[in-house]
Amino acid sequence: MAYHEPVLLHESVAGLNIIPTGIYVDVTFGGGGHSMEILKQLTTGKLIAFDQDPDAIRNVPSHPNLIFVNQNFKHLKRYLRFHGITQIDGLLADLGVSSHQFDTASRGFTFREDAPLDMRMGQSSSLSAKDIVNSWEAFELAQIFRAYGELPNAKKIADLICKHRDEKPIETTGDLRSVITAAIPQKIWHKQLAQVFQALRIAVNDELLVIKDLLTQCAEVLKPEGRLVIIAYHSLEDRLVKTYIREGQFDGEAPRDFYGNKLVPFNAITRKPITPSTEELNKNNRSRSAKLRIAERTTYTQ
Repeated sequence: MAYHEPVLLHESVAGLNIIPTGIYVDVTFGGGGHSMEILKQLTTGKLIAFDQDPDAIRNVPSHPNLIFVNQNFKHLKRYLRFHGITQIDGLLADLGVSSHQFDTASRGFTFREDAPLDMRMGQSSSLSAKDIVNSWEAFELAQIFRAYGELPNAKKIADLICKHRDEKPIETTGDLRSVITAAIPQKIWHKQLAQVFQALRIAVNDELLVIKDLLTQCAEVLKPEGRLVIIAYHSLEDRLVKTYIREGQFDGEAPRDFYGNKLVPFNAITRKPITPSTEELNKNNRSRSAKLRIAERTTYTQ
């Protein structure tokens, strides 16, 4: 199986409105699908590609226009400055977990196979899903299951985990699946297991805070008329992206000028998210929840 099938490939790259001499960033290199499509359209321009997963390094081609950074994209500004770059013409982010990460059982992202409870996107991180389920308090576990998994039975799941781990540590994805099954209605077993694993993954990688960091940094590094292109896969991610594009912040409403116009760093190019075509869904079922939003940098600075 391929490392990762790029989702909404042509729609997202078209959204960058590429200038052949421009500077672009792909903060989720993965298998390189989006990056290679961007590189095809550059002449003297540059592409800076980020990916914290050490497995992604094997996919990096030798290309004169490409700079690869094996780091979390929360360090965007820092590494752009390191390479002498202060402003860019466009940025693309394909959020979430790659197919490679899901399909590599030892990474612990999926409940379909028994493997160590890991879920770290970057292996340098010290916190794993195993650490969380075996050491966090019941109320903390319930909080992440409710906030990140949107689970109505979050407390019941957390209580089962705590009761079991008092007798024996929860070591693997199979252990966790067995422990929490009693708290999940059979008819929605698959869906809620996915939500539990999603919640743990978000907590392990601090994903929502990292997305907030990325969006605020984008407002600082993108040139006026530069493009922001984000593909999100669940409502928590998409809500952050949508809200920031609309309001320029994550809580409350944007300030307005004397005439009532919003003072925001981005204008939405897509009023509604772009979703995969029937043809793409037939080829890649994992694209089914993808939502693509495109925005353009305004001249407003806070």
